[in-house]
Amino acid sequence: MSRYTIHGATGEWEVVIGLEVHAQVTSNAKLFSGASTEFGAEPNTQVSLVDAAMPGMLPVPNRECIRQAVRTGMAIEARINKWSRFDRKNYFYADLPQGYQISQLYHPLVGEGQVLLEKDEKAGIPEDKVIGIERIHVEQDAGKLMHDQHPTMSYVDLNRCGVALMEIVSKADMRSPAEAGAYVRKLRSILRYVGSCDGNMEQGSMRADVNVSVRRPGEGLGTRTETKNVNSVRFVMAVIEGEARRQVDLIEDGGTVVQETRLYDPDRNETRSMRSKEDAHDYRYFPDPDLLPLELEDDFLEECRASLPELPDAKRKRYIEELGLSEYNASVLTAEVETFARFEMLLAETARQLDKAEPKVATQVANWLMSVAPGVIKGLGDDVDLGHNTAEAQAVILQMQGAGEVSGGQAKEIYEIVLKTGRDPGEIADTEGLKQQSDTGAIETAIDGVLAANADKVEEYKGGKDKLFGFFVGQTMKAMQGKANPQVVNQILKTKLS
Repeated sequence: MSRYTIHGATGEWEVVIGLEVHAQVTSNAKLFSGASTEFGAEPNTQVSLVDAAMPGMLPVPNRECIRQAVRTGMAIEARINKWSRFDRKNYFYADLPQGYQISQLYHPLVGEGQVLLEKDEKAGIPEDKVIGIERIHVEQDAGKLMHDQHPTMSYVDLNRCGVALMEIVSKADMRSPAEAGAYVRKLRSILRYVGSCDGNMEQGSMRADVNVSVRRPGEGLGTRTETKNVNSVRFVMAVIEGEARRQVDLIEDGGTVVQETRLYDPDRNETRSMRSKEDAHDYRYFPDPDLLPLELEDDFLEECRASLPELPDAKRKRYIEELGLSEYNASVLTAEVETFARFEMLLAETARQLDKAEPKVATQVANWLMSVAPGVIKGLGDDVDLGHNTAEAQAVILQMQGAGEVSGGQAKEIYEIVLKTGRDPGEIADTEGLKQQSDTGAIETAIDGVLAANADKVEEYKGGKDKLFGFFVGQTMKAMQGKANPQVVNQILKTKLS
């Protein structure tokens, strides 16, 4: 098993990583108000009196936000707490009108769970590893500060203020940037399968606070720092590498790591100090007096569990065991919601057209989607009209290829024309001369000509040079301009050469 270590001047160091992922809950309204959560609206156009903390305004929990958090907990096999409570976390930001955030410290909605990272040696995961989840609590987001180009004025946009967040807190189980990256990707995949968060890190729907410490192998935990609001997998990995190296250099130079909050500057690829790290008592947490505890009923929990889709791990296992896909293909096809949806739609349509059970065509469809189709689309560049890239059209091409009517190369050519023009694949094959020739008479004539022109090689083949068989196949295909059905060519050649 490979181990990620940092080599310092005085020896090796190990990095210890924990992540706090903030995921915006998929809902039309905010956690405690009816204001819209739509992204991209004009500043301060989606702010209710509750969000603006007007006097006398009382919060009312959004049932859908609680439901989505519970479903997320169930998807990671976590304990769902039937009794939970909201707390006030007191601090001042200009974009936090209440002067406090409503969160859950002492009694979160979701308890311990886990996320499985599958073995992927190319991605730096040498074996399966389970990352523990400590808790998921629900809280409201703050607004957003915008600063003009001259340091004289700042603007406050409260559109995000009050938006529901799930804070998904991992245990400090990760030991490399690769593991942290894989964890964020897997968690994002689960959230998108469940539909509880769109996972759009660029828009801020999902962001991570990265906790990093270093230690000598086998020693106790070191002092950690927390880098706030990292909004891409690549940046999460970069933060860990840079911050771990900074801490090692600091310790080896005789300094001390200070528990603090830091910010990541992607332009310089470095972290910098933001403020000292607060402890829970600094926020003066206490139960929110405006909100009763949440008490979940069994019927509600049963409805949440029944609404869950087939999740990535279960789907990957089914693809391997029932469809006969390789572990690699199954992992790639189940990584994203859009990918498995395209695969299953094309698989069903191709099996229908070929009149075969899905397991018999699954590998063909998987190879098409993972290798052939992306290559053709990339090669065409701006000439692609993805509106023509329908499952029906691709299924017709795969049906013709599966039936031996077109070769792999001809299938690519037909697909290119489909993407450019939207024409019917069958019509293209007929009118553009893109069909394999299976006329045994024509193929026999071509083979007879090849054998007659290469009588010396025929004698060598019969004398034991079996590798010459490929030469005869190639010459026959050349004589028929690549349009002969290779299976028919092979059958007739074997008969004549025997």
